[in-house]
Amino acid sequence: MFGLDRLAGLGRSRRTHGARAVVTGAGSGIGRAFALEIAARGGQVICADIDEARADETVALIDRTHPAAAHAFRCDVARRDDVQLLARFADTLFERPVSLVINNAGVGIGGKPVGRIGFDDWQWALDINLWGVVHGCEVFAPRLRATGRGGIINVASAAGFAAAPSMAAYNVSKAGVLSLSETMAAELSGTGVAVTVLCPTFVRTNVARDGRITKESAQLADFLMRWTGFSPEHVARTALDAHDRGQLYVLPQLDAHVVWLLKRYFPTRYTYVLGLLDRLLPQDDSTTTGGTPVTDKTGV
Repeated sequence: MFGLDRLAGLGRSRRTHGARAVVTGAGSGIGRAFALEIAARGGQVICADIDEARADETVALIDRTHPAAAHAFRCDVARRDDVQLLARFADTLFERPVSLVINNAGVGIGGKPVGRIGFDDWQWALDINLWGVVHGCEVFAPRLRATGRGGIINVASAAGFAAAPSMAAYNVSKAGVLSLSETMAAELSGTGVAVTVLCPTFVRTNVARDGRITKESAQLADFLMRWTGFSPEHVARTALDAHDRGQLYVLPQLDAHVVWLLKRYFPTRYTYVLGLLDRLLPQDDSTTTGGTPVTDKTGV
């Protein structure tokens, strides 16, 4: 599956070089890393984030080495009107159609089983993690299709196929992004517009601290990100290079490939072991931490 993507991309394009790009969730984490790398590749980038101060910080970092290559824009991706305003801003700023869209904004949520998550948390997670990407794709895909070139990178997660317990809202949102990306790749095949979906496991960001995650789950996630997680810069570069190769799936870490293969070839045993691990881990009845919408993300 993933090997075929690599073979198909031997004739690499350079669509991420000199791009006119929009990155959501660019105020920190993977989104900031994407923005910095795009500027380093000679592109212009709109750094969109719900926290305008964070977006301004990313622009300031880029300005140090690439003056006037970046522009901040406040955008709540859960709001369709905000994303439409972002697209109009890009049209005006670039004076040409956007050539690369990275739907990265997302939030972390976890630590409670289905039945205890609560509808408010379900709504919050799906509005940002899934609807945020839907808004970005629905608004920007026609612009890209009309030009006949460019690409879309959607940031999902290995959680979209790993189905770890006590992460249902997050898993469902990322599975939706994965399916959306696969569907769009088929729809845009032959148009000159490439689609890539990024599915990392742990990435060193602040999402575990800022999301709606129970205390013990947040501590575990923070520990795993600190000791096993890749840097956002490495993940962003890997995704952009894969996009240049025309690769649909990007699993930047070995553990994501292992999970994919285990689930595919041993589905019953895989589910049994996940359930066993869930029962062995300490259960956390505390309330969730954070709750402020943040815009960088991690994987499982």
